[in-house]
Amino acid sequence: MQRRTRLILTFLLPVQIIFLQLLKNFPEFVETYYSRGLYTVLSKVSRYLFGWIPFSIGDLFYLLIAIVAIRWVYKNYHRLWREPVWFFMDITATLSIVYFVFNMLWGFNYYRVPLHQTLDLDNEYTTEALIRTTERLILKSNELHAQLGYADTVKIDLPFTQKEMFKKSINGYQNLEKEFPSLAYSPRSIKKSGWSLALTYMGYSGYYNPFSGEAQVNNLMKTYKFPVISCHEEAHQIGYARENEANFIATLATLHNDDPYIQYTGYIFALRYCINEIARRDLDKYEEILATVNPGILKSYKEMRDFWASYANPFETLSKSFWDQFLKANNQSKGIMSYSYMVALVVNYFEDKPF
Repeated sequence: MQRRTRLILTFLLPVQIIFLQLLKNFPEFVETYYSRGLYTVLSKVSRYLFGWIPFSIGDLFYLLIAIVAIRWVYKNYHRLWREPVWFFMDITATLSIVYFVFNMLWGFNYYRVPLHQTLDLDNEYTTEALIRTTERLILKSNELHAQLGYADTVKIDLPFTQKEMFKKSINGYQNLEKEFPSLAYSPRSIKKSGWSLALTYMGYSGYYNPFSGEAQVNNLMKTYKFPVISCHEEAHQIGYARENEANFIATLATLHNDDPYIQYTGYIFALRYCINEIARRDLDKYEEILATVNPGILKSYKEMRDFWASYANPFETLSKSFWDQFLKANNQSKGIMSYSYMVALVVNYFEDKPF
């Protein structure tokens, strides 16, 4: 890379950052021309290109990038002392290119119109409304638990392979599309991650690869959350970058699924968020309401906690800290804590709807 090119690319990195700060003020523009315009074309092209391949092209891409980066450092580390300015300018120029490609292929979705506005939902709710919705979710979850043929003390294990759950995930989106056409999902491109063990140690259930358009799910998870995480990553594929919004769309996609087992996972997923929010607001009410949840459902929650606890390590804290800062840098001011917005969407969506 010539020095003049490196200078231009390095200069363009802060220009891009400033541009994104300005873009925050024009969500309707992003929604119309990028998220529902250019991105829909780019995302479908990438899913058609790589969706049929049985393994993750994105995982191989990241491996190749890591190898190239290590090789470059090995061959150029001596320049750190001889010409440090140009050494770091090589890095910033490369980052400038990657940053541009990331935003063009997906990152601009962080600046689209908030989901509650596009779905015509409120984003505020009272504790009373939260409690009403939670009590209804408990009744429905307990009822579905019994309808599936299990005693209330028994934890439900999903009778599907992970591959079958991937195939079933499309059904929920097909049904959801009838209510919200903007949430249409096709074609499908969701796969098990080849880096599942690393993902687990970092504390992640899955990830979306913006460079290949593939949704990756941690295949070490054998719990009720697998169908929800699959739908969550698919929500990222259709352009919903914010984690809280992807969680809500995943909830809707599982609840709209024709399979009662998949519906069950969606109900207890949403229920867990609402119960945790009650705990933050009123511990006495939390204890009271928790006692009405089937023990079998609580065992599913414990199974999930035990899974993550078995892989707990200091690197997870570092990884989550990085992700928190990444979210804050990409128009999610509360970082990881912005996931609580999911509760507002659930409460206001179900406020006037029957289960």
